[in-house]
Amino acid sequence: MDKITDKIAALPPDTNYFSLEFFPPKTQMGFSNLRDRLDRMARALRPLFVNVTWGAGGSTAQKSLELAEICQRELALTTCLHLTCTNMSRKLIDKALEDAKALGIRNILALRGDPPRSAEYRDSNDPEPEEDEFVWAIDLVRYIRKHHGDYFCIGVAAYPEGHADESHPLGQSLEHDLPFLVEKVQAGADFIMTQLFFDIKAYEHFEKTLREHPSGAFKDLVIIPGLMPIQSYQMIKRTTKLSHANIPDGLMGRLDTVKGDDEKVKEVGVDILSELVEQLKKVAGGLPGPKGFHFYTLNLEKAVSFIVERTNLIPPSTPPELAVEESLLQVVPSIKVNGSDASTPAAFLKGSSRRQSTVGSDPRNRVIVSGRPASHPDYEATALEASVPAEPINTRANTLAISEGEGVLGREATWDDFPNGRWGDARSPAYGQIDGYGVSLHVTVTQALHLWGTPKAPEDVNNVFIKHLNGELSAIPWSEEGFNAETGTIKEPLIKLNSRGWLTLASQPAVNGIRSDDGTFGWGPKNGFVFQKAFVEFFIPSADWKALEQKLKRPELKESVCFYATSADGDFVSSDTADAAETNNIAREPSTNAVTWGVFPGKEIVTPTIIEEVSFRAWSEEAFSIWAEWAKVYGKDSESEKLLEKIRADSWLVNVIHHDYIDSNALWNLLLE
Repeated sequence: MDKITDKIAALPPDTNYFSLEFFPPKTQMGFSNLRDRLDRMARALRPLFVNVTWGAGGSTAQKSLELAEICQRELALTTCLHLTCTNMSRKLIDKALEDAKALGIRNILALRGDPPRSAEYRDSNDPEPEEDEFVWAIDLVRYIRKHHGDYFCIGVAAYPEGHADESHPLGQSLEHDLPFLVEKVQAGADFIMTQLFFDIKAYEHFEKTLREHPSGAFKDLVIIPGLMPIQSYQMIKRTTKLSHANIPDGLMGRLDTVKGDDEKVKEVGVDILSELVEQLKKVAGGLPGPKGFHFYTLNLEKAVSFIVERTNLIPPSTPPELAVEESLLQVVPSIKVNGSDASTPAAFLKGSSRRQSTVGSDPRNRVIVSGRPASHPDYEATALEASVPAEPINTRANTLAISEGEGVLGREATWDDFPNGRWGDARSPAYGQIDGYGVSLHVTVTQALHLWGTPKAPEDVNNVFIKHLNGELSAIPWSEEGFNAETGTIKEPLIKLNSRGWLTLASQPAVNGIRSDDGTFGWGPKNGFVFQKAFVEFFIPSADWKALEQKLKRPELKESVCFYATSADGDFVSSDTADAAETNNIAREPSTNAVTWGVFPGKEIVTPTIIEEVSFRAWSEEAFSIWAEWAKVYGKDSESEKLLEKIRADSWLVNVIHHDYIDSNALWNLLLE
């Protein structure tokens, strides 16, 4: 039940420390796999504390508390729970704080969240407020201090380059934010945690400005810089766009040169973050004493493990507070590996009935080869390798190696190291959008009105999607990205679908063996070939869906087409369920569709894009919720709000995949015939 500030104060003055941030996975399988990952990272990396995110408006409240309980109670990790206050009732905030207390959590990161819309979110049992009680993070800081005293250690967020908000969208600057940051600290904040950044000069200016501020509010305050490991090129482009964080031209140039190869991007990303950590250690004017670093892990372990090891942030194996008298260790039962006591010094093993294990037998017995290198290291070992005694399998060094992806166990642990957002594997803790903050439009109300106007008829909504496809709009509620050159190759059929009111959210064309360095379709290492099955995902009126469903169930399409569909009410049908009905309800294994794959020299086939029932169902809940978020832009009972709610209630979300990747027109001819 440690407070973060107490733990930092107890560290030696010259110590560096770090913390890790996680978000609640979208699927139960992801939760289970994250539990194992957290356990591994806790043992290998020993972070000083971990953060658990909280969805906008409390959208992930239950899952956030479940994850916080795993961290705090099961893994004994000091946990800091994020808590947003806008668009949440006072009752829900009170419950969150009481639940945190019950779990033994004493650290809260007090955040604002999305711009307030209290009319939609205030609980009917709440007393009528004289004015909006929770509008800014400072309101939450004051509320916690008023009702819970100093029980919680409270952190607040800061933006080294300034916060972009609808009230001040063009004047993003630290100077604009400073008065509000001073107020948050004076209201009772104990530490500051920054938004991600890549510009070291901007951070130096930020910390120097705070330390020298005439109010003295930041003179002795703990300030922890927030850093995001670069997991993929598209991911970092999206994240920096949402956060308004600048990537200096030199760093962006390094990423641009390898942007088609995810492995190279991650390697360069580790270099960039490691350099940034070392630069931060040398920032002048900082608070004397321990220096901290906060990593936004995105629920992945490999990159951050490399970074904290390379920058010597991992604390010693046995910190002073965990030192134990040697005599006490003798009464603890030890694990025996290959018949020998793992705690017995190697010198005493000479008389053992079995020799000590060697690296040649980890993780399985290997064939010892001579006269040549081991061509298959997982199954062969040289005589020299076989002669080296192996460390116990559960040492911290081995656990770190696993987190970094070494060997068979490492590859199994980091199998999802190249996530693909909601098109990745639903078993991954990183599945879904990368922020983990719940459903949001990712734009302000002012920006939403400017982009999408005030729709009064279904045709107005259709035109929003068509304008996006034509490059006239930079975003739609379901995507803050403009469409790419690949989508441009199928723009014509997509516009035809949207003109019908079949509102497309995602799609890709069929591709048959194009070189991996192709400017439009290429990805991955050089000298490879990439393939794609065409698919499209769209909202469709229920009447149109009835006709399309019958078409997709035609017997001649059984082996060439797969589909998933769900209504706003949760009714679900797919080509799998249709097959089960035809075979007297004999259930078959739900299909998993790899719709993008690549073949590269010296590598297994890579399948970054997967569509399956569990991921489709998880995404569909969010997809339908975005209709409601868009409707809230216009206010209750407005004409636009009623229209969008009507469309949402009458729609089905459908994903159709055509397995014929040789015929590039097969899917579009089927849908438009």
